[in-house]
Amino acid sequence: MELSQMLEFPLLKIPVRPAESSSEPLEPILRTEELTVRYRDRIAVQQVTLPFYRNRISAIIGPSGCGKSSLLRAINRLNETIAGTITAGRIFLEEQDIYAPGVDLMTLRRRVGMVFQQPNPFPKSIWDNVAFGPRINGLAKSRAELRETVEQALRAAALWEDVKDRLQRSALELSGGEQQRLCIARALAVQPDVLLMDEPASALDPVSTARIEELMFELKKKYTIVIVTHNMQQAARVSDFTAFLLIGQLVEFEATPRLFTNPSDPRTEAYITGRFG
Repeated sequence: MELSQMLEFPLLKIPVRPAESSSEPLEPILRTEELTVRYRDRIAVQQVTLPFYRNRISAIIGPSGCGKSSLLRAINRLNETIAGTITAGRIFLEEQDIYAPGVDLMTLRRRVGMVFQQPNPFPKSIWDNVAFGPRINGLAKSRAELRETVEQALRAAALWEDVKDRLQRSALELSGGEQQRLCIARALAVQPDVLLMDEPASALDPVSTARIEELMFELKKKYTIVIVTHNMQQAARVSDFTAFLLIGQLVEFEATPRLFTNPSDPRTEAYITGRFG
């Protein structure tokens, strides 16, 4: 199926169906309602309604330029740093509309952490990278509490054993995989509810990628994770639910095993089988 044929399909309202095999109740901690993101004259995301379930990993897949990262950045309002951006619709974190007047952006971005495609540690020590968030958010009342917070975050990111003897060394001396895990630790140190991950392993070698994926399985016990990935094998391996986007529109949202084995939309099947992308 050609991409031009894909674009002929009308925008559909996609029913959201939770995984039938799960015995645990599914609770959306985060949801978008008719979300649209526009950059001046270009629509990046068009009327997307999606739930993100607590303590689950949700993957967002689709070809380059389909709106995946724009959707992700809308969830903690990072798109507002881009001049000319207009966001319509609503996003709820639990029952709080994050675009409502008076929402504190620092509090929002503490509750909704972000890990980017390229590791971006601060040009500071390993310790200072992780301690930065708790300090500015006033989450540690003493030096001892801050030390405990830093250690817990590094342990949660599976990095403590690798760096515990060099906490005062520059974070820029770490390998790429270690830097990415440090960025995850930095996000976890402020005790978020949701962790957004934008292609977190695309710049890493296979061994580091495997460690990041293993880490995600552990993190979902405490956090809700939303990951954007071009790697469909990765989405199939790590996620519980997958959303497929095409030219800014939600084509299909489904439990990951079902979407990859029995997609309901022919465009989804064409994409995951490599017939376009």
